[in-house]
Amino acid sequence: MYARVQDLAALAGRIGLAVVFFAHGLQKWDMGIGGVTNMVSGMCIPLPTLTALFLIAVETIGSVAFVVGFALPVVAIGYAVDAIGAIFFVHIDNGLTGQGGYELVLALAAGAIGLGFNGGRLSLDHVFFGRKRARRAELQPA
Repeated sequence: MYARVQDLAALAGRIGLAVVFFAHGLQKWDMGIGGVTNMVSGMCIPLPTLTALFLIAVETIGSVAFVVGFALPVVAIGYAVDAIGAIFFVHIDNGLTGQGGYELVLALAAGAIGLGFNGGRLSLDHVFFGRKRARRAELQPA
């Protein structure tokens, strides 16, 4: 019973994080690659076009994958790189809390890593990989 609650909690957490990243990704999608490249370039972020493509892909496609639980560790690392970049290039001068602070971005990165490596059984990763690992563990001598 408790394992089901954990799996539902992980799913709810994945959905919540993905919604936040997806909303930011849709804003970038609407701006287009050129607009995001200009924005990123204005912040002196290296490789602005590549960064723009990375941000749009991670925040949109990655969010869909995160909800369904596909490639969770990969998406989580992408989210963390995205968030750490936002902390250092956008929010760091505003401090941890207050207007423009990085507390939310830091929480999003930490939550993504936690859920990306512990996504629960209600995920495609568990369907494709977790069941095989569980069977191998059962077959291993104690």
